Amino acid sequence: MPRTIKIGVVIVAAIAVMAAPVAAETTSPATPEAKTARVSGSAEIRLTYWPDQDIRAFTFNAKAVPYSAPKPGAPDGLPTDARGIVKIYHHSPGEGWTVRSEAKVDCLLTSPGNATLTAVVTKADEPIKDQIGKRLGFSVHDGGPGGRHDRMGFSWSVANGVENGEGGWEEGKVGTCMGPAAFAPVTKGAYNVRHADLLPAPTG
Repeated sequence: MPRTIKIGVVIVAAIAVMAAPVAAETTSPATPEAKTARVSGSAEIRLTYWPDQDIRAFTFNAKAVPYSAPKPGAPDGLPTDARGIVKIYHHSPGEGWTVRSEAKVDCLLTSPGNATLTAVVTKADEPIKDQIGKRLGFSVHDGGPGGRHDRMGFSWSVANGVENGEGGWEEGKVGTCMGPAAFAPVTKGAYNVRHADLLPAPTG
């Protein structure tokens, strides 16, 4: 696969993501179920700039859990806090290899029909072990029932490039909830985005 941006790992190509169930959690009074953003579904995608026979399918199961992750400067957490697990799979039949990894969702933003989320890699197959601890960005476009108009995007391969100070380019660090537009069309499967506006901080 062409690399406009050097990232130096197998999953530069594109990866298939298989979601695992979101861990059980208690919803606070400030985040009622009816107002909780979520993105779910599984689909294979096509890279318009690099057609090949590789299987790349991203599956997401992420749920907003506002103000659930305290951090420096935000002791109550943020309205974008989220939970979920993303499993990543990329199979190349031509070269005869498969790689998998798993990432924990830490941020989710939505608008009607669209979602941007990030997840930190927690497990990875040996060829991509160096991805552990790295935050990845994703975007999902829910184009309606059936998935024919769905799309998704990810924060590597042709996005998120930074100059390295030595005259070259490399992959930049991904911040929470940062992802590109959903540039890859779905070829099989479907996504579902449930939008909810960000909630104000809890009081009391």
